[in-house]
Amino acid sequence: MKNRDSKVGKTKILLIYTGGTIGMVKDYDTGALKAFNFNKLIKNIPELGQLDCTIDSISFDTPIDSSNMNVGHWVNIATIIEDHYDSHDGFVVLHGSDTMSYTSSALSYMLENLRKPVIFTGSQLPIGDLRTDAKENLITSIQIAALREDNMPVVQEVGLYFEYKLYRANRTTKINAEHFEAFASLNYPALIESGVHLKVNREYLFRANSTKRLKVHKVMDQNVVILKLFPGFNQTVLHSILNSPNLKAVVLETYGSGNAPTDEWFTLELKKAMEREIFIINVTQCSGGSVLMGRYETSKQLEKLQIINGKDITTEAAITKLMYLLGNNISPKLFKTIYETSLRGEMQ
Repeated sequence: MKNRDSKVGKTKILLIYTGGTIGMVKDYDTGALKAFNFNKLIKNIPELGQLDCTIDSISFDTPIDSSNMNVGHWVNIATIIEDHYDSHDGFVVLHGSDTMSYTSSALSYMLENLRKPVIFTGSQLPIGDLRTDAKENLITSIQIAALREDNMPVVQEVGLYFEYKLYRANRTTKINAEHFEAFASLNYPALIESGVHLKVNREYLFRANSTKRLKVHKVMDQNVVILKLFPGFNQTVLHSILNSPNLKAVVLETYGSGNAPTDEWFTLELKKAMEREIFIINVTQCSGGSVLMGRYETSKQLEKLQIINGKDITTEAAITKLMYLLGNNISPKLFKTIYETSLRGEMQ
């Protein structure tokens, strides 16, 4: 479905509805939720008429619950942005909150040389509910996507807006299933804060080093796994996972600042996997903080193995970065160096 309001000369924003709570309205006769008709967007949210921009919209033919989001859907979103990149000044993606950090992190890698805003948002309550957060999230996301200074977009990266704050998308994680403040970015400050005025923290905004045209990467390798350590984790399970057919890489969620068991079997299993050119990324399972391998005795063996240091990257950004780099057939000799380099501001 596509809707176009063709006013001339205004900033043009494309709204992409993939699914999720934000796009639902309640049928008060049955109590059931049904998909919102975006052809009636301005009618249902007249406040949007006060924004000095033109809003077009595209919806997935079948709205996707974010729990069913997959790589194919990521490619679909990226392709829509690619197809409308020259005709529009900014993009707002409406998405279910459960996997929004994964999708938005993936898009940050897939959209190389991005020079326009791609803002993800959603809501905890449907758009028609009395106490909904959907209207504010949607209106402010569009306003942020339309922000310009010296005829250039203020935001030139993939962001995630929720509950009065715009974050760098690949720095976010969902922390709450019930509160309106559903997301956090514990290792990187908010880019924009919404109050009486929009406060833009310009020093934190991402700027691509290149002036090249947008390049959209559509191959994401899914032969990866996230492995979270816990007391009682055993050799049989580790051996089974590391010897899974076609496995290419592992995001290893370790304790604290990158610590792991010092048992000989644990180190040996990792070493054997690395000899088979399986990449292993050390990330902390803490919501905030960074991996500092070698700081404690319990991480020195990982440092000696030359396991890839995930630094302060989120798990969501770590796994999608793996899929992106593997999909680009990065040389095994260069993989560690490239992974430990910040590509889209996802790590320090």
